Amino acid sequence: MDLTFRSVCEAEPGEKWRASFARHWPSYRRWYLSEGIEAVPAYPICLAKLRHHMPELVFTYERLCHLAGDDDLATRFLSLYRPPAYLTGCSQIAWTGGRPMLARNYDYSPSLCEGQLLLSSWHGRRTMAMTDCLWGVLDGVNDSGLAISLTFGGRPVVGDGFGVPLVLRYVLEFCDRTQDAITQLTRIPIHMAYNVTVLDKAGHFATLMLAPDRPAAVTRLPIAANHQMQVEWADYARATATLERERFLFQRIGEQGIDEPRLLADFLGPPLYTAAFERNFGTLYTAAYWPADGSMSLLWPGDRLDQSLAHFSEGERPRSYRSAAGL
Repeated sequence: MDLTFRSVCEAEPGEKWRASFARHWPSYRRWYLSEGIEAVPAYPICLAKLRHHMPELVFTYERLCHLAGDDDLATRFLSLYRPPAYLTGCSQIAWTGGRPMLARNYDYSPSLCEGQLLLSSWHGRRTMAMTDCLWGVLDGVNDSGLAISLTFGGRPVVGDGFGVPLVLRYVLEFCDRTQDAITQLTRIPIHMAYNVTVLDKAGHFATLMLAPDRPAAVTRLPIAANHQMQVEWADYARATATLERERFLFQRIGEQGIDEPRLLADFLGPPLYTAAFERNFGTLYTAAYWPADGSMSLLWPGDRLDQSLAHFSEGERPRSYRSAAGL
């Protein structure tokens, strides 16, 4: 199981984005049609929903649709309105014991991850983020000093709303502080349960527990795994060890002498790091963001890539993954 991580700098959507679309669209198309064409909302509905909830994104959305050849199915997919259900793992923490840092593990299948770190300035603001669904965000930071990350919320409910990576894109493009992000994240409808942690350069943080069937819960918890206030999907919780990972992080931050290097090292070992790639829950990367200076690192066991908004280098970093059974 191989995945090539790419660092890409493109201020405005152009040929690099088009190349990414060509590379990933066949897989996304299969996934988007996995529940049948009748489950896919029509383009006029997708556009109307985007205009209503995130109108500031419409200009960029239309540019991306054009780069995608104005293909009808692609335009619907790019709206991320009511996409098919999908599950990930993940653990994340807003750490303020030193310089503010948002750290996370992204647990998923290598075959379903883009592996792209994109530096862009689509709306006059520089953002640096790991992408998903071609323009959504898994985790990232902007030049106002705001960092954000998501985890799956551990509930099988699916409803009317947007795929959360597009909402994270919206937050990075148009929010300055944690409070701004809270305002938007509690307003925009989400189609599945997700936990979103935000941290700004002043050290203000929040974890929001979002769902399509109940109001958002805004908490001051610095940690999120794959459940919300309590476990509501026992089989999934056991399979992903969400309670064990959460408990480990809370114990860690309560220890005397814990510091940033030790905390990041913890993300590269069990129970936070997992090799369950055969179940689509293996750790693909660890990301750490420092919003005060707009820098970040991608980490793997024995390897590290450092980037920043001010000093960004394009390149590729191939990775190979083996399941726990193959170790």
